[in-house]
Amino acid sequence: MPINIAPPARTFVSNSLEIKTWSDIEHYFIDLEQRQINSLSDFLLWLTNRSELETVIAENLAWRYIRMTCYTDNKTYEEAYTFFITELDPKISPYNNKLNIKFIQSPFLNELNDSRFQNSIRSAQRAIQIYRDENIPLIADMQQKEQKYGAIAGAMTIHYNDKELTLQQASVLLKSKNREERKLVYEKIIARRLQDATKLDQLFDELIKVRTQIAHNAGFDNFRDYKFAAMCRFDYTVSDCMQMHEAISKSIMPIVKKYDDHRKQILNYEQLLPYDLDVDIDGDTPLKPFKTGTEMMDKAIACFYKTDTYLGDCMSQLKSMNRIDLDSRIGKAPGGYNYPLYETGVPFIFMNASGLLRDLVTIVHEGGHAVHSIVTHPLQQIDFKNFPSEVAELASMSMELISMEHWDCFFENKEDLKRARLQHLEDVLTILPWIACVDKFQHWIYTNPEHTAAERKIYWTQLHSEFSSKVVDWANYADARSYLWQKQLHIYEVPFYYIEYGMAQLGAIAVWRNYKANPQQAIKQYLDALRLGYTSGIKEIYKTAGVQFDFSATYISELCEFVKSEISKIEQAS
Repeated sequence: MPINIAPPARTFVSNSLEIKTWSDIEHYFIDLEQRQINSLSDFLLWLTNRSELETVIAENLAWRYIRMTCYTDNKTYEEAYTFFITELDPKISPYNNKLNIKFIQSPFLNELNDSRFQNSIRSAQRAIQIYRDENIPLIADMQQKEQKYGAIAGAMTIHYNDKELTLQQASVLLKSKNREERKLVYEKIIARRLQDATKLDQLFDELIKVRTQIAHNAGFDNFRDYKFAAMCRFDYTVSDCMQMHEAISKSIMPIVKKYDDHRKQILNYEQLLPYDLDVDIDGDTPLKPFKTGTEMMDKAIACFYKTDTYLGDCMSQLKSMNRIDLDSRIGKAPGGYNYPLYETGVPFIFMNASGLLRDLVTIVHEGGHAVHSIVTHPLQQIDFKNFPSEVAELASMSMELISMEHWDCFFENKEDLKRARLQHLEDVLTILPWIACVDKFQHWIYTNPEHTAAERKIYWTQLHSEFSSKVVDWANYADARSYLWQKQLHIYEVPFYYIEYGMAQLGAIAVWRNYKANPQQAIKQYLDALRLGYTSGIKEIYKTAGVQFDFSATYISELCEFVKSEISKIEQAS
């Protein structure tokens, strides 16, 4: 049953506030900037009031973004979001900087005696370090450009069998047992992507230019280094990321090659082509864990309940409040997300389901994020709930693997259930090279900002060759391969937010290993870690979950061996 979650009573911001113009919220910022703080209790009240204002504004922005991505062809929703990032954000930013300075320079900061504020303090110091007035219009311009990607990608469709299909819907046909059908659909998909390739190249060139200027204004040599600072990556460095790329190449690529060799052998093809990678190698029909978004949500709720009652209650809450938009449709932005709603406490899940196994994985993944949002709702400061992606993705990717033990909610047939688990575990390993490829690509992009679009294509192709097996023959699809990066929305919309998936994947495998050994204890550790929000460092949060924050070659190999052993157990089971 749904759990009782209610927004806290407002004590600073009016309950009747409607944010239509800057003047609707300006006086709150003026109050916080000019208020006299004469005691620790004054300071704590100031912190509470600031957090409340930021919470209200964040939820307002969230709904503007949610509506815009659900309906990219709705000009009213687009204009509402654009107004926020062009008219409100540029006016909020200078005040946020002043309030950060007031926070850090307060004589009562040392009297807080609350370790939970450690990350808030470090993050505020970092924000002050990188803030520049001249970047305000540039950031607004960057955000406007970022939102164009969703509109372009969301409008991509193909026509097949007298139907107009989104690319997500069309991708279902890449699992067809008919190779000629797969080839036809694949070529329609890549033709449609290539139709906008130049437009997306130009958009990306514009993003690189404005991002690089933002970095230079803030005193950084490049946007990569600026972004590491802006993302408050206190627990690892650029060098650590590079070592992780190498470790993945060394430990995972032999596994990928083995899988591709096996696929080619079983399919008995002279050449393994890009459109052969999704078809079931045993000739089975594609797994269909559900037919509609409604059915998917109901099955996900049942799955979460079998995992843990509280987890089921969290998912049930989303459905009861209609905080979901799950089915793919024309005019909807691509991808999927869980958007936290800090004031009301219950987030919104957005995705583009088309009935495939990957949609099952997406709903339990986003469900993990949703649980994270809900369990941190009682934390008093918004900073405590604004955890970094390395922590956020641990919550979601762990849920993928934990919930897998109860995917019988989606598959009544035992053989289908077995196939689903094997496919997902294979994906758990083979996604790591793609993650490394996307991350390494971005390192090169922003440390070589003067590159041309042609040079970018060449470098991506070299990288993709490094992080994919030589078994797949791309000779007839070289142009499509050189633009594969354009389908990764993170590169456009949230730069450098991707390596965290790899880090969290390793943590998630370890959480699942714990769950296999002791389910009750592992769930308790998992929820205890999530409830910390961002009141501890990343390493401490992972430790609370019963795992290590470690992405060394040794640890990667150890966890890979565990996954491989579990795959063997499933294969051998009757």
